[in-house]
Amino acid sequence: MVKTIKVGQSKVLTTQLGLGTNKVGGHNLFSDLQDSDGYAVVKTALDNGVQLLDTAFMYGLGRSEEIIGDVLQDYKREQVVIATKAAQDQDRDLKPNNQPAFLKKAVDDALKRLKTDYIDIFYIHFPDEKTPKAEAVAALTELKKAGKIKAVGVSNFSLAQIKAANQDGGVDIVEDHYSLVHRQAEKELLPYLADNKITFVPYFPLASGLLTGKYSESDSGKFTQFNNQQFQQIINNLKFVRQIAEKHQATVAQVILAWYLKNPAIGIVIPGARKPNQVLSNVKAAAIELSTEEFNQIDELFQNF
Repeated sequence: MVKTIKVGQSKVLTTQLGLGTNKVGGHNLFSDLQDSDGYAVVKTALDNGVQLLDTAFMYGLGRSEEIIGDVLQDYKREQVVIATKAAQDQDRDLKPNNQPAFLKKAVDDALKRLKTDYIDIFYIHFPDEKTPKAEAVAALTELKKAGKIKAVGVSNFSLAQIKAANQDGGVDIVEDHYSLVHRQAEKELLPYLADNKITFVPYFPLASGLLTGKYSESDSGKFTQFNNQQFQQIINNLKFVRQIAEKHQATVAQVILAWYLKNPAIGIVIPGARKPNQVLSNVKAAAIELSTEEFNQIDELFQNF
């Protein structure tokens, strides 16, 4: 069942399953990327019910936004939800800059690359060290009133920084690291966001591919953030998830994405894709209806992370 959610207290509505586009034009982040694949990935997403495209200046230093802007010309703008992010200042070796003047210019530059006159969601991609967070958000709130952006977001902010940024209630959405094997956000961040009606978007929902079920015990060296015991537990847990997946005639990755989609603390899920077939596979997750029992079983399996 495709659910539509409202982003924070903004007027932005979107379906829950989006597309992360760091592999669309993100030549500085990944090797062997082809722009032709990037174009095909974005088109495949939009043609198969994905509304939200999550991009950033840092994905190819504007290239991802340019590709999305090109594709956007063939679609009705009001049916697509564009989220982009900026903070990295090219005049400061790409160090974060949250100063109001920088953010306003970053929005104008992104609008040109995206070939549109408004951005649905604009995030401050990373905090800088000096700018008061409320000042940075106030600058974006001005742009919201002017119609250049429709929702204000922050990404990679600590909880204290989010609270400072939201002191006037201006933050609609937060994007941060969260997955079944990285659950620290559940302790304090997610309750704060729920209390303040701020939408949450996890990045790395498939834990850089670990939660797709394609790895085995012998791959522990690729995931050094986990000790051997933790890695073994994850692999064992995914064998159980595979049993649930078989009942739904689905893949492990699709069931993991379905778990996020059913989780009331999570607003939007943005798995990435390098090739169109990965988009088609991810889209199928939206049709999987996990039972409450299955949801709880998966939740408990990964409780220790």
